[in-house]
Amino acid sequence: MTTSIVDIQAGSKNYPVMIGSSLLGALGDAIARMQPSPPTRVLLVADDSLPASTVDTARASLASACNEVFIASCHATEENKSIAAFEKLHAAAASQGIDRGDCLVALGGGITGDLVGFVAATHRRGVRVIQCPTTLLAMVDASVGGKTGINLVAQSMLLKNFVGNFHQPECVLASIDTLDSLDDRQFRSGLGECIKHAMISGSTDPQLGDWTRINLAAILNRNTRALAELIERNVRVKAAVVATDERETAKTGGRALLNLGHTFAHAIETIPTLSPDDESSNAPLLHGEAVALGLVAAVSTARSLDLVDNALFDQTLRTIQESGLPTQISGLPSNESIVDRMAHDKKALGGSMRFVLPVGPGSAKTVLTPPLNAVKKGLDAIRSEI
Repeated sequence: MTTSIVDIQAGSKNYPVMIGSSLLGALGDAIARMQPSPPTRVLLVADDSLPASTVDTARASLASACNEVFIASCHATEENKSIAAFEKLHAAAASQGIDRGDCLVALGGGITGDLVGFVAATHRRGVRVIQCPTTLLAMVDASVGGKTGINLVAQSMLLKNFVGNFHQPECVLASIDTLDSLDDRQFRSGLGECIKHAMISGSTDPQLGDWTRINLAAILNRNTRALAELIERNVRVKAAVVATDERETAKTGGRALLNLGHTFAHAIETIPTLSPDDESSNAPLLHGEAVALGLVAAVSTARSLDLVDNALFDQTLRTIQESGLPTQISGLPSNESIVDRMAHDKKALGGSMRFVLPVGPGSAKTVLTPPLNAVKKGLDAIRSEI
């Protein structure tokens, strides 16, 4: 299939997101083209759940362009997206002599990309990084835009992405064939971010929501052409947002819109006992599952504030259900406990909670501390007591 390229403009940096098949074999070419000069050493950090053949392909391609290629592994769980893992990778880079002229390569999902990106942002005050996402979620969202970070444990809570930095990659290689190794649950998780993008895409791609719903069966069947278009259109939506607000400094709108559903999602995602189907073996929630629930809560909150109508709520619910993602969950703690978790969200400003809420098809806005009863109605909408 033909490789498509989306150019990302983030501040003063421009870089390509390449979308196609068998792109890991092009890593060597990407390294050779790096400016102002190619690196001589590369540290490839790979998710330890990836097939050995995927890692070998990436390593062989890198070796064709670099004098030295070193391998490190990453155990991609939210608990391991930690200061300890961050320190371990720094030590690995230091022991192999990785310097400012060299490069890190992240091969894996969003957790791997965030962790490796943050190491690259801080190692010797900044080295280059290439993102090679291997999950749908990472391809459409986490690998694009330069957000990096790790989780922090404080006051007995795991705080999502609380420590991090903005560090744009040199390029992103989204090789669709790497999705073959995902199980169905991991694959569907990526659709949570796709649905979110469609809910804010009105100014960039107003037909994205309708297109996604029409092509959902092909997407779930992993049709290569449908996946390529899904990824490209989602990346273009995110690229348009990032271009206007690289570091999320806009007081309203801007990059914060990408957090639609995420204030709710981050508050429940880190509760280790929650499962999308009440099977304890499937706990905790995956990020996309939490986002899907967060979208339901956000639309419900918006409906209670008369920002949207019942039709948009019903459409959102139906799209999430047809994607195989949860719309309700049992075992949630009290609303008061969840609201307390929200108060610790990294997006809070001046002690006030900041939400992104839909205001119509393809449109959303930031809302600073909406009425508490509206937030609780949002949480009640995803609560299932069995």
